[in-house]
Amino acid sequence: MRHLIDIRDLDMREILTLLDLADDIYAKPEDFREVCRYKKLATLFFEPSTRTRLSFEAAMMELGGKVLGFSEAASSSASKGESVSDTVRVVGCYADIIAMRHPKEGAPLAAALHSTVPIINAGDGGHNHPTQTLTDLMTIRREKGGLSDFTIGLCGDLKFGRTVHSLIAALSRCEGVKFVCISPEELRLPGYVRQDVLIKSGAEFEEVSDLAEVMPELDVLYMTRVQRERFFNEEDYLRLKDSYILTPAKLERAKRDLSILHPLPRVNEIDTAIDADPRACYFRQALNGKFVRMALILKLLEEAGK
Repeated sequence: MRHLIDIRDLDMREILTLLDLADDIYAKPEDFREVCRYKKLATLFFEPSTRTRLSFEAAMMELGGKVLGFSEAASSSASKGESVSDTVRVVGCYADIIAMRHPKEGAPLAAALHSTVPIINAGDGGHNHPTQTLTDLMTIRREKGGLSDFTIGLCGDLKFGRTVHSLIAALSRCEGVKFVCISPEELRLPGYVRQDVLIKSGAEFEEVSDLAEVMPELDVLYMTRVQRERFFNEEDYLRLKDSYILTPAKLERAKRDLSILHPLPRVNEIDTAIDADPRACYFRQALNGKFVRMALILKLLEEAGK
């Protein structure tokens, strides 16, 4: 049974094939409206989500399928103490594919070990978020024309940001990508991402604390929020939450063709005045997420023979 738990479960050929399919669906959605008729997606979201859950649901519905599931742990049998493995065994009796979000790192992997249907990791703690990464890659490729030879700035919470970790894991396999990691000292990349991904792959990277200093060299700027839910105490969160706020003034030295991405939700790290700037890609990025999840659902159901 094929699952998607980590973006590294896919090689670059498979990623590019998925992105090509997502582009085809984007261009001609009417050709795909009945391909999942009578198929069911279960969304098991043990952690709150708006964009990711609705994106999965919209993806399956636009493929002609149905959706069932829950949007928080309190409304599931997890509140009674049921294990993740038992949950997926039961849900696999009712659905053809499962998208799971869980606050604990490794929970979707544990689920995949016991599931009779494909599992898609829709985010596990501060670890992985592979479908967001596919969304980011689709957006970068559409905005820049390819996935090679550019400089990307990753700004904000790089320590707990699972979207950043997954994106680095994917882009470190692309040619000529330079990473500029912009964060306060307390929120720098975890050592395992720095050592096992960036250094091991031979990727060019630097770690800085000043966004304005590196702005002129960036082709892509990937903003992230400082996540309250990842902090052990409120004091540290309040001290760091406004560390990096992107304003029109800070964009004055940026390239005219800079692409600004954000996995959303946004709190205040991007001034709303930037929304009208053509360089702001984050709402186009959210739309791309639906198409890339449609492509992934099709691929996994096909490989499962469903």
